[in-house]
Amino acid sequence: HMLKIYSSIIFRCGALPETRSPFAPLDDVHLLSNGLLQLGQSMREFVQKTKGQINTIFQKLNIFDRSFVRLAALAGEIKEGEEELKQTAAVLNTHNEEIKELSEKISVKMESILQEKGQLLNKVEVMEEQLSSLSVDLVTVRQVAEIDSLREVIQRQEQSINSLLAAMVEQGRHLDHQTMKIKLLEEKVNAPNLPVHHHSLLLFIFSFFFFSVAFFATDFPSDCSELFDRGERANGTYAIKPNGSEPFMVFCRGATVIQQRRDGSMNFDQPWEKYENGFGELQGEFWLGLKKMYSLASQGNSVLRIQLEDWKQNRHFIEYRFYLEGPDSDYAIQLEYLSGSLPNPLSNHTGVVFSTKDRDNGRHWASRCSHPQSGGWWFSSCGDTNLNERYSRVRANGRSERRRGVQWRSGGLKSPTKFQRQF
Repeated sequence: HMLKIYSSIIFRCGALPETRSPFAPLDDVHLLSNGLLQLGQSMREFVQKTKGQINTIFQKLNIFDRSFVRLAALAGEIKEGEEELKQTAAVLNTHNEEIKELSEKISVKMESILQEKGQLLNKVEVMEEQLSSLSVDLVTVRQVAEIDSLREVIQRQEQSINSLLAAMVEQGRHLDHQTMKIKLLEEKVNAPNLPVHHHSLLLFIFSFFFFSVAFFATDFPSDCSELFDRGERANGTYAIKPNGSEPFMVFCRGATVIQQRRDGSMNFDQPWEKYENGFGELQGEFWLGLKKMYSLASQGNSVLRIQLEDWKQNRHFIEYRFYLEGPDSDYAIQLEYLSGSLPNPLSNHTGVVFSTKDRDNGRHWASRCSHPQSGGWWFSSCGDTNLNERYSRVRANGRSERRRGVQWRSGGLKSPTKFQRQF
């Protein structure tokens, strides 16, 4: 700050001035000293402010120096990255050239293949024309009908053969313990001049003969209950032959198991054909099939036992007198309650037919219900009972989620562990 000192000259009119002292007046001295003090204070403030600005400038210079060092390091890294990119670009260019060569070779090969394809299509068209002319000349409507009839006969024979083969395999399992007995008898045979491999050959021949006689002369049980009455106590797969039916394999647990669900490994949302013929694995989750169930129920005096497990691992059951009609009646069911620890939601199931997603015999499928149905069942309403619904591995939250799982009107049921028909 600069201090301006104003002076003034005053002219006075009148008498001559008095003689002045050679020293300045005291007031002027005071005025001058005050001005100098203000000037010194302003200079001090200016110096302090300038010093602060200089310090700020030095701090910014230090920051700039550090930033410059960092930028120099980044520039070095960028240069190294640029060299790596150049090397990578060179490698990619080399690969690009190789790919171009391969692409050209592939294009040539594709053209050759397309030409061969066109030639083959032309040959196929010519052959189809020749076959069509031969078919018109050789195959009549009557012959086509005979061929279809023969095809059906062959299919029925194949089914019978498959059933017999399955029964043969199962009977072989039951003969294992007989083989062990034969081995024990063989060890007791005293024939020192007979080599060991001759003993084995005799054992094989005798076992095969015993198996063949046992199979072709087997008196198949009509169901698992008869097998149980004969003294068989082991759970597992067995061959049975209901009255008027071909032999087939079932899982026996004292009674014939017709449905079993354990862990949700099998998808039960199947079409009508699967539910009619059966699906799944007898050692795991399965549905025996409506045809086989009908052949079992046709023998009369059938009891249906349903066993279920809740989320607390508590098991419950219910038993019905069980009647099942044939395919002409869409396997209509009739139940008569006997006993059990479960509530009875099937009291109104007399005459209810079986339905699946592709064959809604009962008119109770998704179009009429508030939630989509899943799995085949004897539907009398929208989901009060359905043991073939989607399997829930975790407990459902909310009513809508519960209605998408295995249904029993009492609720809270995890899955049917067994679904049995027994006598």
